[in-house]
Amino acid sequence: MGTGPDSRFAEYLEEAIGRENAGIAFSALGHAPPVSVRLNPMKPGAEFDGRSTAIPWCRHGLMLDGRPKFTLDPCFHAGGYYVQDSSSMFTGHIFRDILQNRLEMPQRPLRILDLCAAPGGKTTDLASSLREAAGNRFMLVANEVMRQRASVLADNMAIWGDPNVTVTSSDPERFGHLKGMFDIILADVPCSGEGMFRKDAKAREQWSEETVALCQARQRRIIADVWDSLAAGGILIYSTCTFNRHENDCNVEWICKTLGAEPLYPGGGKAGNFPGVMHTGYGFLLVPGFVIGEGQYCSAVIKTGPDNEAGREGKAKRKGAKAQNRQDGPLPGNLFNEKVRISTNGSLMFAVPEVIADDVETVSSCLSTLRRGCTAGSMKGRDFIPDADLALSAMLSEGAFPRAELDLRTALAFLHRDQITIDCKEKGHVLVCHKGLPLGFVKNLGNRCNSLHPMSRRIRMDIE
Repeated sequence: MGTGPDSRFAEYLEEAIGRENAGIAFSALGHAPPVSVRLNPMKPGAEFDGRSTAIPWCRHGLMLDGRPKFTLDPCFHAGGYYVQDSSSMFTGHIFRDILQNRLEMPQRPLRILDLCAAPGGKTTDLASSLREAAGNRFMLVANEVMRQRASVLADNMAIWGDPNVTVTSSDPERFGHLKGMFDIILADVPCSGEGMFRKDAKAREQWSEETVALCQARQRRIIADVWDSLAAGGILIYSTCTFNRHENDCNVEWICKTLGAEPLYPGGGKAGNFPGVMHTGYGFLLVPGFVIGEGQYCSAVIKTGPDNEAGREGKAKRKGAKAQNRQDGPLPGNLFNEKVRISTNGSLMFAVPEVIADDVETVSSCLSTLRRGCTAGSMKGRDFIPDADLALSAMLSEGAFPRAELDLRTALAFLHRDQITIDCKEKGHVLVCHKGLPLGFVKNLGNRCNSLHPMSRRIRMDIE
């Protein structure tokens, strides 16, 4: 291989997994990764043509035989599933193991942080696991420091439809104001991206020892900045999509010795007992050639040391915010299937589940918040105009609006923002669905419909 970057990368790979294994992995990096998806258990109905294989560490994950045109599947736009690498889903498996076996559940709602969340694959996985483990008694903060990526994250969370996810865009150092706030923090930190080599030639070309060293230093700064916001006895899940020890086990060892923590999975453990999953000194390593996927490293530590309760107490309700049940206030009756707290920003109204509203207010008072709960809609005179996000939210009551089922052709036309007609006698705002999954709203005028589908989400490709 000579003395170029590939040679040095091969040496780093050998250091991590041994020479023989490194040769197998290096060969596998030359092949395109397969396509996998993870189903949204809140929105059943998505189907895939051809064969699919279950992913052993994710019961909602499927490996597909080929790559469908996801843009032309209305269930994709409805949030019925998320396209995610199968190796990346292993972090969600570790999160579930922690929820089920290693975390003492508090009496209050759980507080979870996904620190480096964009574009949202792991966030949606965490949200599904929290729904199953805690019902609606959790707040999941999904943060992304880069504003453009944070906007994509917020949009993906709206489509997924879980109202207990709050999206923020703040530097990790800002989380120091939320001392002891979070029970679990997932830090899927920016890395040298060795797992991206299969699909991104630039990642391979840009790799260098200097990049690894810079990434390691940055990763340590990120963890140190956010450390105070993790409760004593809380758990940090540390993950990367790279393979070298410097950004993986070496960093976890540094966290334990410098910040004060104990590893949850020293030498691996039964949580990683799947074919091809390698056990490292502090966690688990998934490498192409041994698992079907791009690759992933995942470890977890439990924080030791004194607790700091500052920042945990919910602040006073924001001015203009008030609790509202399904029958009260300016919104239509029976709009939500749980008690919510309504806040306004100009003409827009936002709804946050009441059970976590104080926690969300505390977070929003310290961080730049892009999304909380769901955008319910706006008032135009005395008329309520539902927002597109409301259609996709799990908080929307089943009978809040009349529904119209669309066939594939009409559903794609709606998503393309073409003119459609619907089979619905009721005029006014109608929730349009495909395979039972809500896609959005139209205003039915009888002979035609006005679309409320956002221009920013419309299908731009030819749908014929």
